[in-house]
Amino acid sequence: MPASIAIQPLTDLDHLAAAVALQRTIWGYSDLDADSRAILIVASRFAGQVIGAFDRNLLIGFGLAFTAVVNGQVRLHSHRVGVLPEYQNQGIGKMLKLAQREDALAHGIETIQWSFDPLQQRNAFFNIERLGGVARQYIPNLYGVTSSPLHGGLPTDRLLIEWELESPHVLQLLRGEKLIHSPDAVRLPLPDFTVDKDPEAQRRLREKFQEMFRDGYMLTGFEKAINGACFLLEKK
Repeated sequence: MPASIAIQPLTDLDHLAAAVALQRTIWGYSDLDADSRAILIVASRFAGQVIGAFDRNLLIGFGLAFTAVVNGQVRLHSHRVGVLPEYQNQGIGKMLKLAQREDALAHGIETIQWSFDPLQQRNAFFNIERLGGVARQYIPNLYGVTSSPLHGGLPTDRLLIEWELESPHVLQLLRGEKLIHSPDAVRLPLPDFTVDKDPEAQRRLREKFQEMFRDGYMLTGFEKAINGACFLLEKK
């Protein structure tokens, strides 16, 4: 981690405008799909949080979240966390997530939720194995087909992560201890979408997740291996 990296709330109008530009660089979004400066202002001042990562005076990443109410529980919905490509794989994304966690706990919020693309192995491993998120819900085509080349023109199917900030398994991971999954966990293979953006393979994965969630399973783990990756699901 470069010593020059600092995490701080974003409220300055120029910094929020820079966060709009970051969305185009990180995700390749058009103006239609990027969150505007006005939305970021509302989140930072009234309805959530906007947190930035700086390398000295340069904004290199940010996190955007909104306050949400789910079944009577106040949560934080983390809409975006992104880091410039040249700063990725240095732990800055985790710093942003931990800053979101610290701010949420300071406001009495115990759960942060966010959606992520189940086709992205790196995100799956980070969200589940590094942070301790779990999932009980699969949402087909949440954002519609977007302008981002990262989505490959596929429907934006998403798993909804629930990060229970002070649960035993989350605290265990934050202490640097590895999670031990049940030997009875069901393994659901993840197709290699780095080779082919196959809509039929995406459909099969969607149907299997929906079936298992209906049967009372919960996503609790993710395994990477030489011969492929798989999700781990256990009974609630």
